[in-house]
Amino acid sequence: MVKNRAIIRADYGKQDLFITREFDAPRELVFKAYTDANLYNQWLGPKDLTMTLEKFEPGNGGSYRYAHTDKSGNEFIFNGVFHEVTTPERIIQTFEYEGLAEKGRAALEIAKFDELPGNRTKVISHSIFQSVADRDGMWHADMEHGINESYDRLDELLAHH
Repeated sequence: MVKNRAIIRADYGKQDLFITREFDAPRELVFKAYTDANLYNQWLGPKDLTMTLEKFEPGNGGSYRYAHTDKSGNEFIFNGVFHEVTTPERIIQTFEYEGLAEKGRAALEIAKFDELPGNRTKVISHSIFQSVADRDGMWHADMEHGINESYDRLDELLAHH
């Protein structure tokens, strides 16, 4: 059983999505898992998908692109730009799923890393979508499952570092 669970909040009629999750690891290590390609590649995405990190430049003005591939060979590709990376406090970036019929539907994401007592960390992610429909579309694509599996995998990774 997993001790920490993600709390996901999507208020009716708003474009925002909030995800809060606590980790039993120091803030510097959790932040590193978000910005080190070798670590990031090990935890992001559901267990049943293979992650391919095509580009990963986690610094101000850098960009990223990665693909998740299922067992049938279907690819789900995501990209974005890092607007601000302030170690170990905050990451501001865009996030876009390339599989949408309409291109340019990027969301703005702000991740804050708060130090908690006992060498623990709280990550608060705030995503702002271009429309309520965009946010709801992401939600209905089984986003909650992907988030929880990713964070469970991150817990396992952090426990070994």
